[in-house]
Amino acid sequence: MRWWHIDDVLPVEDELFGAERWTAGMFWSELAGADRWYLVALDGDELLGYAGLCVYPDSAWVQNIAVRRSAQGTGLGSRLLDALLAEAAHRGAPQVALEVAADNPVARHLYERRGFAVTGVRRGYYQPSGTDALVMIKEDL
Repeated sequence: MRWWHIDDVLPVEDELFGAERWTAGMFWSELAGADRWYLVALDGDELLGYAGLCVYPDSAWVQNIAVRRSAQGTGLGSRLLDALLAEAAHRGAPQVALEVAADNPVARHLYERRGFAVTGVRRGYYQPSGTDALVMIKEDL
């Protein structure tokens, strides 16, 4: 992902996350971080999805994975996650963690299929809805 993709990312954020969407400023900040890695999935000029990773010395965190509704069910989310896991392994991360909305069984199933396990709950994590986040970790990359 590059700065010029942000304008195409924002409608997907709005479509999928509504009031809890990330802002342009949040994406600008993410792209400026040396410890961040973002990618986009394009079909021609159309942005279908994106994903981000933050890698620290002791772990990596999935920052986000999003697939436009019209492209869901095509395996794109799995491919984006696999790319993040490969990058985390390439950077030597011993584990990968993420937060997922407790009311998102489709995403949770994707992560479980890739070896993530629930290790905790962040009560009221997503705002303004107050939805809980499940913390999931994959130990073996």
